[in-house]
Amino acid sequence: MVAHETALALIQLGAVFFGLGLLGRLAARIGMSPIPLYLVGGLMFGTGGLVELGRVDSFIHLASEIGVVLLLLLLGLEYSAAELVTGMRRSWPAGVVDILLNATPGVLVALFLGWGLAGAIAMAGVTYISSSGIVAKVLNDLGRLGNRETPTILSILVFEDLVMAGYLPVLTAVLASAGFLAGLTTVGIALLAVTVVLVVALRYGRYVSMIVDSEDREIFLLKLLGSALLVAGLASALQVSAAVGAFLLGIAISDSTAHNATKILEPLRDLFAALFFVLFGLSTDPSTIPPVLGWACLLAAVTTATKVATGWWAAKRAGSSRYGRARAGTALVAHGEFSIVIAGLAVTAGAVPTEFAALATTYVLLMAVLGPIAARVVEPVLVWRDRRAADPV
Repeated sequence: MVAHETALALIQLGAVFFGLGLLGRLAARIGMSPIPLYLVGGLMFGTGGLVELGRVDSFIHLASEIGVVLLLLLLGLEYSAAELVTGMRRSWPAGVVDILLNATPGVLVALFLGWGLAGAIAMAGVTYISSSGIVAKVLNDLGRLGNRETPTILSILVFEDLVMAGYLPVLTAVLASAGFLAGLTTVGIALLAVTVVLVVALRYGRYVSMIVDSEDREIFLLKLLGSALLVAGLASALQVSAAVGAFLLGIAISDSTAHNATKILEPLRDLFAALFFVLFGLSTDPSTIPPVLGWACLLAAVTTATKVATGWWAAKRAGSSRYGRARAGTALVAHGEFSIVIAGLAVTAGAVPTEFAALATTYVLLMAVLGPIAARVVEPVLVWRDRRAADPV
């Protein structure tokens, strides 16, 4: 009996991995992020889908948690403490505009639907945060990394990522229904942790790097993964959020160690993060999507406009041309991994209704597809309009 159940679990898990590989290949062929397809795959094989995967639930749940940790760890590895401090100083006006324009629509919709404070704070994060992964890929694919507006885009993304270090503990406290004093304590611990990590990284980052570094790839991988899970677990025990702990560890690791860590962890991150997106799709009943489809489309339309406005305004302050402003605005449209992480926290805590997952899934699907398309077509469209204006028929 046990052998039979193990065989079924291996078959289902193998089918999941192979299916994800096919979806990833399809996404690469059509030039888009695989995140929307992973979510769709989860919808197809979850509650209310075509086939339910009942034998591998526990493994996918644990793997998805590891996926979140690795996502945030590698995000932290992209920045040094000095870059974060410089980015905050340079981009805080654009960052504030970004928060006001893009978090507000999520708050208003959640309150209108009666999802309370927890739903409003969670939906604010879903609509606010752009996908740095998708944005970076689009900029690289389109050959725009050296453009004048690109530093503006990256500084806004850095600001968003750092805001998450304070936002996630607040969200965790609200989802846990903690009282005001307990919530304030949680936020205080998180802000203290961020401050301490930045100071340590600025002054003693090389020592943190020395602790995890190793010339042996196997030992290096074990120390990296072990330290990430340990820090994430301790952060979670302190009610600060495992994601924040992993992010801060990534910031503390610097220089060549951070570069080597990124190279060695990227395949693991892609594997476990894919399972995280699948799990979120698995936990969403497709029958709950049609009732919220209109709201998802409305949010997508509004936040596409507000993200474009944010990038346009920020690039204008930096002296970019009209084309550069448009490219900056459309580059910020894509949403993805962080929005799903936030929604996953809310759904797992049981503090939001089932419709929340459906709305978040549909919204991210739309934005993850719209973002790269908008970034690709904006310049040809502007060129076409300028030619029409210069040569009227």
